Amino acid sequence: MKKRVLVTGAAGFLGSHLCDRFIAEGCEVIGMDNLITGDLRNIEHLFPHEDFTFYNHDVSNYVHVPGHIDYILHFASPASPIDYLKIPIQTLKVGSLGTHNLLGLAKAKGARILVASTSEIYGDPEVHPQSEDYWGHVNPIGPRGVYDEAKRFQEAITMAYHRFHGLETRIVRIFNTYGPRMRLNDGRVLPAFIGQALRGEDFTVFGDGSQTRSFCYVDDLVEGIYRLLLSDCVDPVNVGNPDEITIRDFAEEIIKLTGAKTKIVYKDLPHDDPKKRRPNIAKAKEVLGWEPKVHRSEGLKITLDYFKTLSEEDLYRKDHKQFDKYIKR
Repeated sequence: MKKRVLVTGAAGFLGSHLCDRFIAEGCEVIGMDNLITGDLRNIEHLFPHEDFTFYNHDVSNYVHVPGHIDYILHFASPASPIDYLKIPIQTLKVGSLGTHNLLGLAKAKGARILVASTSEIYGDPEVHPQSEDYWGHVNPIGPRGVYDEAKRFQEAITMAYHRFHGLETRIVRIFNTYGPRMRLNDGRVLPAFIGQALRGEDFTVFGDGSQTRSFCYVDDLVEGIYRLLLSDCVDPVNVGNPDEITIRDFAEEIIKLTGAKTKIVYKDLPHDDPKKRRPNIAKAKEVLGWEPKVHRSEGLKITLDYFKTLSEEDLYRKDHKQFDKYIKR
């Protein structure tokens, strides 16, 4: 019998790539998304596939899926600053109520569940690089707290279900990831820079640009998630690329890649913005036999080529009517 997999946040950047991976692995995939930040264009190529079904549903409400389920991957959540600052209540609800609903579904179906946590649970870290035994430095009442604390609660309730109910759970802590299907207008640094380059605008760097990030190509991330799901590791695992770069140097890298005739404009650093971000992936190497393979220069070229294919209408269109016949509500 084919493995049956539920992916929440299926129309999002990461969720759509996970749907592709499990279809390629010969699984039956059920995608679920309320489309508050997801985009059906990311999965439209899967709609005619006999092993793919899509439900337009908000997992913060009760979740019912008929039939057996082997695996649940919970990736439903706003993930960019623009999104979770614009919809803070929904962000908190999907991390708390949504996670609770899906853990309950996993328990009822006897399924293994993997939840997508984030490097943001480390906050503005006092330990560098960040390893899984670091508990973080988070402002719970700051504007970013709606995302950070939603993810921290998500980890806590997931471990509670594992310990109390014996549920098979996995937790991945995702560091900055990039690749095709990102939204140019979502506020994250990489699509923001590429979008500004394609529009001929000046690059916006917040602070003095000395803050760092570590960028992982999406194919590498999906491989790490897949290995974690099938592993015996219950504790959280960092999955990301430890190749660290300052935002200022990264802006120069994008300018060189795109050939943009532009300059860098500096603005005030947002409240609680992390100064450093680099994963310690020793556990992923040891437990999963995983480390990233795609060099940033290669991944950025693929990502830029993808964005160049999109028209302005494609980038901002929100009309999903052409997909209605494929959607289960």
